[in-house]
This record gives sequence, C-alpha cells and structure tokens, in this order.
Amino acid sequence: MIRGIRPLLRGSTYSGVLFAYCGALASLPLLPFALLPALSWRSAPESMQIVLVLLVWAVLVGMVGLAGPVRRALVVSARRLLRVSLPNPVAGRRTSGSHGLDRWRTPIWLVLHVAVGWTGALASGVLFIMGLSLPGNWLGGEARVSLFGTSVRVSGGWSWVVAAVCILLAVAVCVLVTKALRWSAPRLLGPSAAERLALAAERELLLAERNRIAHELHDSIGHTLTAATIQAAVAGEVLSADPAAARAAMRSIEESTRAALEDLDYVLGVLREEQSGTAPTRTLADLPELLDRLRHAGAVVEPALSGELAQVQGTLSRAAYRILQEGLTNALRHGAGGPIEVRVAAGPDGLDLTVVNRTGARTGPGPGAFPTSGHGLPGLAERVRLLHGEFRAGPDGTQHWRLAVRLPVRVSA
Repeated sequence: MIRGIRPLLRGSTYSGVLFAYCGALASLPLLPFALLPALSWRSAPESMQIVLVLLVWAVLVGMVGLAGPVRRALVVSARRLLRVSLPNPVAGRRTSGSHGLDRWRTPIWLVLHVAVGWTGALASGVLFIMGLSLPGNWLGGEARVSLFGTSVRVSGGWSWVVAAVCILLAVAVCVLVTKALRWSAPRLLGPSAAERLALAAERELLLAERNRIAHELHDSIGHTLTAATIQAAVAGEVLSADPAAARAAMRSIEESTRAALEDLDYVLGVLREEQSGTAPTRTLADLPELLDRLRHAGAVVEPALSGELAQVQGTLSRAAYRILQEGLTNALRHGAGGPIEVRVAAGPDGLDLTVVNRTGARTGPGPGAFPTSGHGLPGLAERVRLLHGEFRAGPDGTQHWRLAVRLPVRVSA
C-alpha cells in the first residue's frame, strides 16, 4: 500500500486523476440522448435498458472522437496532465491508415477515457465516503463483510481499520486510473504506423533538401570566395602598373559576389521557411561567364566544348554547371598555376565533364594556400551518384590532377 501512496505524491497522479474525472464529466451532456432509446423501450427488462443506455452512450462518445480537433485537444491535454510524450498531430494529413483501423483509435481512446474516469470516480468516491464516515458513524453506517454467504458486522475499533483500508484502496484506485490512462495514451493517441511512415518520409525529404542546399551553398560561396581572393591579390599587384587590369579584376569581384549574394539570399529564405524568390539557376549557358571570372583571377583556362550543349536542359544542365564550378574552384585553390583544361562533350547518351590542372606549389598570385572543409569532392561524388553518373578524381600522371564525370542524358526512374 505504501508503494501505492508514493505515486500520489507526484503531480502527475493528481493531474492524471483530474484528467480522468474531467473526461467523465464532459460526457454527461450526451447522457440524455442515450436515454431516449431506453425510454422508447419500456417493456424491456431493467438490466437490458441499462445495457442499452451504456451502449448508446459509448457510441455517442466515440462519434465525438472522430472529429479532428477533438484528437488534437486530447493530445495536448494528455501531454500536459498525464505527462506523456505525444507529438502534435499534423492538421490535414490523410494517410492510408486513416481510412482503416487507425481512424478508430481516437474514438476507442475517448470511450476508454470516459469509462475509466467514471469507474475511478465512483469507486474512489464510495471508498473515500466509507473511510470518512465509518469511524465516527457520522452517517449511521456500519461495515459488513460478506464471504460465501457469511456476513460479519464490523464495529468498534475494527471500524478504524476498515476505514484506513478504504482510504488506501481509494488511493490505489486513483493510481491505477492514472496508470491505465498513461499506458493507453501513447498507443491510441500517438501516431499510427501510417503517420510514422509519413513523418519519416517528410523528414527524409527535408534532410535531402537541406543537403542539396548545403551543396549549392558550398559550390557557390566557396567558388566566389576563392575567385575573389585571387582577384583581389591580382588587383593589388597590378594596381600601379596596370590600373585597367586592376579595375577589371575589381569588376569581376563585384559580379561574382553579387551572384553569390543571390544564392545566399535564396538559401537563407529556404532555411527560414520563408517565401523566398525564385531559385537562381546556373546552367551550362552560364559557363562562359564562369570562365571569364577565372581569367580575371589570373588563371589560364583552355576550354574544349563539343556537342549540342544547348540541348542539355533542366537538372542535368544545372548539375553540370555546379560540378564544373567546384572542379574549377579546386583547381584555383590547389593548382600550381599553368593552364586549366576544361572539356565538356555532349553526346546522345551522356554528358562528359573533365577538369585537368597542374599540381604542386602555386606560382601565380594569391595567398598560396586556401582553407578547405574537405566536403568538395565527397559532395560532388554524391551529386553524381544521385544522377546515376560516373565519377573519378585523382592524380593524372605526376604533375596533374584530373576530375572526370560522366552523366547519363536519360536518368532511369
């Protein structure tokens, strides 16, 4: 019994009993409607009328549980009063399980809630009244124990023992009511299997979108900062000797940073779940502008373009641009000067992208070394894998580094 009293000292038991009794009282307005069938069937035995009233009452309570707002209200109140962990139901979600057994989980919970509430209220109420009235015989009551047809009247000092037992039993009923509701709430009010699958799919889509945004941000901002750093170094070295070249480098910095700011503004809008503008699109049509920015940074670029590049559209063209951008950024960061070969070949079955640069210590202007996160090549490999392409990156001989990617023109579903 002492173990049964200790949980009552916790706030969750008090609030759980209150939750159960409030649910029972909330069902009272439906009782008059449940009495109508019994009143119209007066010839039936009294026991049948009682069963009919209880069945109709349970049906009416369950019908209330079919309303979506009722479930949300029950989840919030159960989380606060029963202290159980329940996620908020998503408004408007329709899952395959919502048309089957899952849609009846809330009505079953509501009927159980009302039944447990009334059972606990009546049982604990009677036990408390007995425990308070028997010792002093305030209501003229007496305790009588009946077992196998034998009845024993309890009086005198035994009435105090019976009163104490009644109080402890009332406490135990309160604890059992709370435990029953706490056990059933996650199973009936928690997300169904279909809802859990839908939530998992949403989280997967969200993570995939955030991963894509991270790649876009890395490609755009990383390339811009690398190119701007080198261009600033070029402008500083030729500022006195060749002001025109310095101004051209500064203009290139302005153009590249403006494009990066557009990308950054879009990414921040998506991350904040705001209504951001149209996503800035960079495709193979923007490749000449990208190569010009590299030339303004002092790099020697040798492009070799073949095939019908204009026919490469959509996701494939955008992915190809980002792959080339990352490959050229790596060439600027880690290359040793010298020409950077860029080859783009569009064929009937695939798109081939190649970036080749010299390796070793840098000989051109610039800081000589750039910090790197190490996410560039793994990000490229993942992007190519999602497009069902082929990816190779590594040394090409003793003094060159080659990035080679082949993307299929038609991606199987």
